[in-house]
Amino acid sequence: MGSIYLIRHGQASFGADDYDVLSPVGMRQSEALGEHLAQLGLRLDRCLAGDLRRQQDTARLALAVMHNAGCEVPALETDNAFNEFDADGVIRGLLPGLLPDEPEALHVLRNATQNRSEFQRLFALLVQRWHGGEHACEGAESWQGFVQRVDGGLQRVLQQAGNGDNIAIFTSGGTIAALLHLVTRITAGQAFELNWQIINTSLSQLKFRGREVALASFNSQAHVQLLKAPELITYR
Repeated sequence: MGSIYLIRHGQASFGADDYDVLSPVGMRQSEALGEHLAQLGLRLDRCLAGDLRRQQDTARLALAVMHNAGCEVPALETDNAFNEFDADGVIRGLLPGLLPDEPEALHVLRNATQNRSEFQRLFALLVQRWHGGEHACEGAESWQGFVQRVDGGLQRVLQQAGNGDNIAIFTSGGTIAALLHLVTRITAGQAFELNWQIINTSLSQLKFRGREVALASFNSQAHVQLLKAPELITYR
């Protein structure tokens, strides 16, 4: 059987003008991941990432550490099927309908770094409305469209995979949630409940034989836990 390792990107720059940039913590998380994979002696036959900067940079940092440790690493390939869903588009599209029930939502979302827990609560409500499909969200990719995009990427990987290949995919939490939904058949709501638990640079492993895929492990944090550096365990 082959393995697909789903790796969430390192911590991005939450609250900054450009979210899609690794923070210093995100860079260290990525390097710690590379160190861990090198110590495991993991052989990677392919490595893919979405085209978002935080995904690409996480992959490059981890692979560079592996290479410097003497591991052979494949060239990084890009497939935007593994991009995150458009969170900003979801917020813009669904916020007006949420305001009657949550009149402080606009203030909280504009000042997210000062209201992290309340931001997460409101964002989870908006995502629930998005994947539930009962509220129109003009201008944003639908949940169904997102799942189809991610599934297309997965099917391409499986079609090109050899028996016993080890494949790394550097992606995002929502994309991992969509893959869990596809592979395990849990509901979208259940997938996003798991999504909120995915730490930055965690590993989830899928095992595959041909087109058959099963979840083998979820949200492994060993590479940061072994460092005994709790500041490297982040969720956003």
